[in-house]
Amino acid sequence: MAGEKRDFYEVLGVAKGADDSAIKKAYRKMAKENHPDLHPGDAAAEARFKEINQAYEVLSDEGSRAKYDQFGHAGIDPNFGAGGGFSGGFEDFDLGDILGSMFGGGFGGSRVNRNGPQKGESLRAAVTITFEESAFGCEKELLLGRTETCKDCSGSGAAAGTTPETCPDCRGQGVVQMQRGSGMFSMVQTVECPRCRGRGKLIHSPCQTCNGAGSQRKQQRIRVNIPAGIAEGQTISMRGQGNAGRNGGPAGDLLVRIGVTPHSFFKREGNHVMLEKEVSFLQATLGDQLKIPTIDGEVQYDLPEGTPTGTTFRLRSKGIPDVNGRGRGDQYVTVKVVTPRNLNSEQKASLRAFGEAMGMEAPTPKSFFDKRKKKK
Repeated sequence: MAGEKRDFYEVLGVAKGADDSAIKKAYRKMAKENHPDLHPGDAAAEARFKEINQAYEVLSDEGSRAKYDQFGHAGIDPNFGAGGGFSGGFEDFDLGDILGSMFGGGFGGSRVNRNGPQKGESLRAAVTITFEESAFGCEKELLLGRTETCKDCSGSGAAAGTTPETCPDCRGQGVVQMQRGSGMFSMVQTVECPRCRGRGKLIHSPCQTCNGAGSQRKQQRIRVNIPAGIAEGQTISMRGQGNAGRNGGPAGDLLVRIGVTPHSFFKREGNHVMLEKEVSFLQATLGDQLKIPTIDGEVQYDLPEGTPTGTTFRLRSKGIPDVNGRGRGDQYVTVKVVTPRNLNSEQKASLRAFGEAMGMEAPTPKSFFDKRKKKK
């Protein structure tokens, strides 16, 4: 019959049971022999080249090949099943397909352009900084693996000097509508276009750099500016530093999660810094000029006489800067009076004399028997 399509296995010169490697090898050989650049002005050679590409696109895709093996050319026809019998049970269709066919679309039967500009996938990374770096900000470098638009084909996937062909079956949408059943059970499904495999375009001469993908995976060093005041667990969003977009869409974002190494003596509560300061019994009793560490360096503080343990005093604006630039927190210092231990007899006698002078009740000395019990 005139215009009847040839069997795709015959087009590539392979057996029906040929594996993927044999199909790919045959395609490369046939495409090279019939490439239009080798046969300028030869309409027959151009038609053969298109036929070879169509055969390979179907047979190289597992789903399309299965349909073709079962139903022939009808299986890859966008209108396959129109007016035909009901194959399979209701589990083959969802509610959106049924309502879409009965009420003229709007419930899943509408045509959706999956091949418009699409934003790239966002990436996630983590970086750990010191307590001081979180307080004052810093700059870190990340080694990141991401997909980038191929510079040789500018993302088109086609070799230099060539242009991708809009898929004639889906008209660049990447999806087609397939009707199944008849009468009140006539159902329309929106499925991936089998000819272009959802890409919306046919690339006859793929870019050699990216193999037609339009993008490449590369390792890049990214500098991350970490603002002052950032806290453990917060995330920095870097717009456009993620994977490349598709069909001219923008690149995704890079989301960097911050971890902060605990400090040896500072603790953070909100934008405030907490510190425990040990002082001697003598300092707490008589008062003293203390050297207090802060994130800005040491400052002096006059400890009043008779300061009890647990007393907390505040150093204004010695805390963490607000990440939004709204001032700084404070530093709170809690006094811990250290009780002297392991005193010798002379020190103990002096302490008892001090207690007597202050009118304090002196502790009862341990008896000879108490000391023997302790030794045992």
